[in-house]
Amino acid sequence: MTAVEAPSAVTHVLRSPSLRLIGRRLLMAIPIVLGVSILTFAVLSLIPGNAAQLLLGPEATPQQIDALNHQMGLDQPAVLRYLNWLAGAVQGDLGNSLVSGQPVTGELGARLAVSGELVGLAFVISLGLAIPVALLAAYKPNKLLDRVSMLVSITGLSVANYVFALLLVLLFAVRLTVFPAIGYVPVSQGLGENLRSLFLPALAIAFPLFCFYTRFLRSDLVDQLQGEDYITTARAKGIGPWQVLLRHAFRNSSFGLITVVGLNLGTLIGATVIIEQIFALPGIGQLLLQAINTRDYVVVQACVVVFAIVAVLANLVTDLLYAVLDPRIRYGDS
Repeated sequence: MTAVEAPSAVTHVLRSPSLRLIGRRLLMAIPIVLGVSILTFAVLSLIPGNAAQLLLGPEATPQQIDALNHQMGLDQPAVLRYLNWLAGAVQGDLGNSLVSGQPVTGELGARLAVSGELVGLAFVISLGLAIPVALLAAYKPNKLLDRVSMLVSITGLSVANYVFALLLVLLFAVRLTVFPAIGYVPVSQGLGENLRSLFLPALAIAFPLFCFYTRFLRSDLVDQLQGEDYITTARAKGIGPWQVLLRHAFRNSSFGLITVVGLNLGTLIGATVIIEQIFALPGIGQLLLQAINTRDYVVVQACVVVFAIVAVLANLVTDLLYAVLDPRIRYGDS
């Protein structure tokens, strides 16, 4: 195996194999998203109770519930309701909330901005810490820094993120009062306050990721340094240990890291449901939880479909990054 040479990223991505890759992935996304929407709708139809019962309260009469069900179209067959929703979704209309009556598409746009910023900040924190720590640990394996990082990683992976979130609130919001415990400040009111309001929830998400990425990357780097012929060749040429680590081992280990990050992104958005609820963030996770509690199946359906689309796009971006980082990869070639 030889070290990966630096590719011309822009020209390679624009080549036809990469364009064919995008086309194939987008075509594959259609049945995936469709299947997710059907499964979600079927599960929601099996949940006891409906939005009409919750809106009218326990003292509502059966006649009142039936009338509201008819008004909201909940008395129609499940298949017909799904087909009506699908016809609107194809045109970009995800329907109106059964509870608020507002268009779901508009509400999702604002919520996605909050969740996207939260997840993005979590990735910046986790990768920004994991990469240098893993490099330092792999540079001198089984030394003090490596053992400390292993202890921290095992500890972080053993604690659920919502438990860690409550500990962060207790320490930094209650005891030290450095960061707010709940609430969200938009960027329009100041970038500094915006980051302060998102730091604790982002850290609660980022810390388990940091622990996992650190151990994963460190292990792969050590394997590269100890068992690959191109590393031996680079050392024989007189290349310094840090250059061997950064220019050769890390570049090849980055492929595995990209795969893990791409796989994490889809599930990570789902994990924001609990974190957004703890910190009272107006993101898509909080919207989904509220919709489940009120049996607002239109909103639940839209949220789950958005999660599926994000997961598909994350895998597409991961595949494209392979093509960018390694010019030897030719998607779609015979």
